[in-house]
Amino acid sequence: MGLADIAEGIEVTETQDDTGVATIDDTNVSLSERLEPFATELPCSVTDAATVLERYTACGSVGNAGQAAGLPPMTAAKTLYLLGESVSPATPLQREMLADWREGNLSQREVLELTGLNKTEFALAAYIETHEPLEGACVAVEGILAGQSLGNDEPLAAAVDDTLQSESGSIGSSQL
Repeated sequence: MGLADIAEGIEVTETQDDTGVATIDDTNVSLSERLEPFATELPCSVTDAATVLERYTACGSVGNAGQAAGLPPMTAAKTLYLLGESVSPATPLQREMLADWREGNLSQREVLELTGLNKTEFALAAYIETHEPLEGACVAVEGILAGQSLGNDEPLAAAVDDTLQSESGSIGSSQL
């Protein structure tokens, strides 16, 4: 195949069609309204989910976000995860051990001993490993979490750990 064969059918024009700029303006749509289509898939109401997301982006603390919405930290963490935020307390190696637990190769006790996760961290990590974020909801809130600032230099892992050990007491796996 020669160059002429490759270029066959290509046309050169002197003008270009102006198609304009594609825009999506949802500034008049509240966060709750954007989350409404996912109401049945969220672990809380869309109003509470919006409050959690707004407070989390303002302060970077899962516990404070849950408290603002009147929710336990575990529910706030699950909500943030389903909306696309990385809140897993487990490292990649710990997640491999969780996979072994899900497959029945390790008991929960063995996983807790080997990973060093406490029961609350284990419960959240198990939820994350067995659920997928809500793709459509992630798109609906796109950009909100991207602009999130922790306000101080505290790493996200510390914020998640702080949340799970919050003043409201630890959260057991029975609250999943």
